[in-house]
Amino acid sequence: MAFSFFTQELAMDLGTANTVIFHNDQIVLDEPSIVALDNNTGKCIALGTQAKLMHERTNPGIKTIRPMKDGVIADFNAAEVMIRGFIKQVNSKHKSIFSPNLKIVVGIPSGSTEVEIRAVRDSTEHAGGRNVFLIYEPMAAALGIGMDVEAPKGNMVVDIGGGTAEIAVISLGGIVEQQSIKTAGDEFTYDIQQYLRQQHNIKVGEITAERVKISVGAVIPQLEEEPDPFIVRGPNLLTGHPVEARITYSEIAHCLDKSIAKIEAAILHVLEQTPPELYSDIVDSGIWLSGGGAQLRGLAQRFTEKMNIKFHVAEDPLRAVARGTCIALKNANNYSFLMR
Repeated sequence: MAFSFFTQELAMDLGTANTVIFHNDQIVLDEPSIVALDNNTGKCIALGTQAKLMHERTNPGIKTIRPMKDGVIADFNAAEVMIRGFIKQVNSKHKSIFSPNLKIVVGIPSGSTEVEIRAVRDSTEHAGGRNVFLIYEPMAAALGIGMDVEAPKGNMVVDIGGGTAEIAVISLGGIVEQQSIKTAGDEFTYDIQQYLRQQHNIKVGEITAERVKISVGAVIPQLEEEPDPFIVRGPNLLTGHPVEARITYSEIAHCLDKSIAKIEAAILHVLEQTPPELYSDIVDSGIWLSGGGAQLRGLAQRFTEKMNIKFHVAEDPLRAVARGTCIALKNANNYSFLMR
């Protein structure tokens, strides 16, 4: 058993939907960003996957909370409990009577206000972080994709997470133009819930709508490889009787059309504001998509046809930001874009 203090370095993507933690270039935690608390005592009952299983299934004595909303902390106490619990899970492998000195890099939305930045920093410090760095998510995504962000060249990233879609043009280690909009994974899930209510008279919860999005989520009405339809079961809104509906990907493409159009408009706005030389670089190299939203079928194809610029989906887009925070952590002393 060690009696000396040691420094532990963690890279954290504190996402609206999922939290991913890297340690020593390895994913040591990948859990839903949700916590279950006892209503009477405020004590943590479950975290991550276990808490998500309870979500929308709790009794009055238990409440499940998603501390992150639209990419930022909506519930400070729940966020602190969640971060502390996740760090404890990571540390459970180390046998030491002392807590390690934690050096942490956390990704935050590029449109965060000073108050929102302070909330993330404070929550991380209260959960045990001694040396906390913050990085904007589009910059982290660019690093995770493998871009040379410090080169005198224009790179463009569209990171579609759970709470926000982050669009940024990066050059010389800085964000030249950016826009952060609150149209992302959670909005897509809500769109599917509303569509099922209006078109099929079925009431479904957040978890079922998310399963529909993953199984048959698409943004163009005709795909080369068509996923099998998804069978949704739930109560009829008029009679209360159990009913089921067969949902196809083309229905979801129609249902998500307005939300995807908002992201298209934001991308075009950022491109309009981009200096000509950087714009030329972007046309040559294309635009990269990351985040869970990048996994929607046909997204790169739709954007490419709309903008007439090639769009690429990053390898393992869901973890691009987390990988980028890991790279930033290893080079914390050299990257001027990290915030302390």
